Amino acid sequence: MKTIGILKNTVQDYAWGSLADIPELLGLPATGRPQAELWMGAHPKAPSQVYHEGKWESLLDAIQSHPAEVLGHKAAETFGGKLPYLFKVLAAARPLSVQAHPNADQAKEGFARENRLGIPLTAPHRNYKDDNHKPECICALSKFWGMNSFRRIPEIVTYLGALCGEVLKNEIDLLKKQPDSTGLKHLFQTLLTLPVEQKLAAIAEGISKAEYFKGNADPVFTWVQRLHDEYPNDIGALFPALLNLYSLSPGQALFLAAGEPHAYLEGLGIELMANSDNVLRGGLTEKHLDVPELLTTLTFQEQLPSVILPNPLNDVEWVYQTPAAEFSLSMISPIPGLCWISHKDRSADILLCTQGQVVVDGGLGHEPIHLHKGMSVIVSASVGEYRLYGSGVCYKASVPGPSGFMLDMRSAET
Repeated sequence: MKTIGILKNTVQDYAWGSLADIPELLGLPATGRPQAELWMGAHPKAPSQVYHEGKWESLLDAIQSHPAEVLGHKAAETFGGKLPYLFKVLAAARPLSVQAHPNADQAKEGFARENRLGIPLTAPHRNYKDDNHKPECICALSKFWGMNSFRRIPEIVTYLGALCGEVLKNEIDLLKKQPDSTGLKHLFQTLLTLPVEQKLAAIAEGISKAEYFKGNADPVFTWVQRLHDEYPNDIGALFPALLNLYSLSPGQALFLAAGEPHAYLEGLGIELMANSDNVLRGGLTEKHLDVPELLTTLTFQEQLPSVILPNPLNDVEWVYQTPAAEFSLSMISPIPGLCWISHKDRSADILLCTQGQVVVDGGLGHEPIHLHKGMSVIVSASVGEYRLYGSGVCYKASVPGPSGFMLDMRSAET
């Protein structure tokens, strides 16, 4: 598949999705259903369709048939002939579940174990849908709220004491006596396994106190109330006291490693991750919770979220630096007179246009493709060097490798 192929992508209609954000991006009428995620890639659950040689073909099948042409020889060998990343647009109108993702060893072991047990891949109590880990990067397209990693233990003691100082007094005192990862794990496990009567009493006290404190402008108390409104009997409503709340401005990003507890709460963003759908949930959901398995996955350490600002490589490309081996995210914004040129030695790139119009030109033998807002393409490795020009914004998902460069066509020879 030596081509630049237009993609047709699956939209996932999850209950927490936005009614308008993804239709607005795609230039389509709203369906009346909450549309949560737009998937671009080759995950078996929902592979993109690619327009190739006059017909639509599964990108998963195209890669399996021509791995070296699509991915390049090096990436095909490194990642077993599979596209190593999954590219998404995420539109959250309601909070997602508190969750974590396994590391590579845990994913392989868990996937093999559940296969041995004969648990169908579609079973609601299945934890591992594949054998891959899922580091991920979220980049805000609008103001974006979320929770990530455990707060400093003194903060947890203060917030939880302010919210549930009576009902959870013993649990808070135990954390004070053992302010380390063991104490943190014990507290988290206790909260997830509280007897129903104590759980409901803790939630009731927390909501009452959050109402009392909401005038002090601390978002913790506002979000406790909002989460309770969405999930009235879920202990996860109290988790803003345990996990760091953050708010990203458009263009800011966050990297999430394996084992970090997190939840996306509200906003529109670009999400790029290793090609996996493994999720272990810990609250704010009606889906399956496997507390023992979650506890083996989580990293119980205090850690502040580290906001990633895009690093300018030149006047038209900005890259989001992460430690991921499977993916790299960058934003490319050509303007009239300034063109972006890829490196010729690269793997498969997926481009999504979010503003304006950008032309993707693979040179001789490739018809230029005009991308407008909401359109996406895959540029196979075998295309080699390609150019982006016009006036717009594209987000590029790629395998880490050499960067492209800028050409100032205003001074170039014609």
